[in-house]
Amino acid sequence: MEEKLKKLTKEIPCQWRVQSYSSNKPSAQCVAYIDARDVMDLLDEVIGAENWQDDYKLIDGKLLAGIGINVGDQWVWKWDTGTESNMEAEKGQMSDAFKRAGVKWGVGRFLYSKGIVYLPTNEPLDKVKKNYPYVIDKNGAKVWDITKHINDNNLSK
Repeated sequence: MEEKLKKLTKEIPCQWRVQSYSSNKPSAQCVAYIDARDVMDLLDEVIGAENWQDDYKLIDGKLLAGIGINVGDQWVWKWDTGTESNMEAEKGQMSDAFKRAGVKWGVGRFLYSKGIVYLPTNEPLDKVKKNYPYVIDKNGAKVWDITKHINDNNLSK
């Protein structure tokens, strides 16, 4: 089982998103992430769908997600909490907590070594009146797919 658990730390395809925009210069801070379904897929592949489970608890107003893995003849649990997302607060919080519990098993831990990628934007955040700035390429054109742009230009570590 120890060999299987080590395989949970393998690098899997990730995506990139803007985490924040600079207020005083035309720049976006981008971070790598994986989807909760990627965590599930890796657990299924490495551990087997029948050998892991998830559970959620509300403790002191905080949502915690746990991932239990059948190790030998007992279930071993690792838990973590998450933060709400801007789009769907509760769903995002559950997904974030689940992914963070996965990190405790090694899933997605490689993301922390990818670091932050800074990309140019059309304007600083303070200059944009209605919408957020957007990422631009070296020719000033809008970047529609940040993941593709970062990967195609080898911009991450």
